[in-house]
Amino acid sequence: MEQKRRNILVVDDDRDIRRLLGDFLSRENFAVDLAQDGREMDAVLKRRQVDLVILDLMLPEEDGLSICRRLRAETAVPILMLTAKGDETDRVVGLEIGADDYVVKPFGPRELLARVRALLRRAAGAPAQPPVRRYGFDRFVADLDARQLLADEAHLVPLTGAEFELLACFVQRPRRVLSRDQILDCVHGRAADPFDRSVDILVSRLRKKLDALSPGCNLISTVRNGGYLMTAQVKRVP
Repeated sequence: MEQKRRNILVVDDDRDIRRLLGDFLSRENFAVDLAQDGREMDAVLKRRQVDLVILDLMLPEEDGLSICRRLRAETAVPILMLTAKGDETDRVVGLEIGADDYVVKPFGPRELLARVRALLRRAAGAPAQPPVRRYGFDRFVADLDARQLLADEAHLVPLTGAEFELLACFVQRPRRVLSRDQILDCVHGRAADPFDRSVDILVSRLRKKLDALSPGCNLISTVRNGGYLMTAQVKRVP
């Protein structure tokens, strides 16, 4: 059976970059839509469902951060940011408001392709390891096969793909200190850069969502010079 082509939306005001990415991703068997700004992006999203958005942060009129915030409020579609080399602050803000990963310009097409495929695998839910894939902790149940986090058995907690991967990393390794390198490899499949703050931002995002439903739970603690630790008692549940 022929595999369904995944739909990717590229939002970038640079015509050459749009054309380059469109041609490259099409050759890799993706269906690609191109938009130069937020209005064209909205028009595409009204016509079709997309599987991933590649979003440049430096856009005219409505900037990429505003678009990222708007997308994340409406959908869990994976967002891959394109940022300039010196835009560390914008990268941090983008990750904080819900982007899943980033690529720094100038970038190699193969690097971008690897990030795209990793995000799509996470969003689809890669086959994972048996036997039991449901973990209970505090008032939550994480179902790793369904890729869902439930609070009080009924309330679905909205998580992005990266946030869920982070949670899965913790619940399968409770009460173990995990370094930033270990977490970054688990979530993004790459080694840590000394200036890469994506792990810290991702942990902060997950903490806020857990604390909002279980105030003061302190389920994830920071270990000085060590990394992060899930403090809760975790057990497998049917």
